[in-house]
Amino acid sequence: MTRDFLIDGRDQDFSPLEEQMVQVVKTIYDPEIPVPIWDLGLIYGWDVEDTENGADVTVRMTLTAPNCPAAETLPAEVEQTINALDGVHHVTLDLVFTPTYSMEMMSEEAKLTLGFM
Repeated sequence: MTRDFLIDGRDQDFSPLEEQMVQVVKTIYDPEIPVPIWDLGLIYGWDVEDTENGADVTVRMTLTAPNCPAAETLPAEVEQTINALDGVHHVTLDLVFTPTYSMEMMSEEAKLTLGFM
């Protein structure tokens, strides 16, 4: 199953595993911004492939800027947190910078929290 949140949005019917993935990603914050990376729109999508050992997950994410100080820690945290879920066999993190991140990718809640509304 492939999800592209940039095209289809984040308001979707998720599988139980995907629901767990969303919940754990909502616990991860960019260290410089008091908003979960899910609400910032840093998760562009994922692919979930069921295997006999559990799901292989590839997460496509970006950073607020290519030179973001969290570039060394944030992707690894996402990978480790999702990999710790029951039913996940392996996680690969694909750090992408196309399309370029912009504030329009934030949820309404994130914009409100950061004073952009």
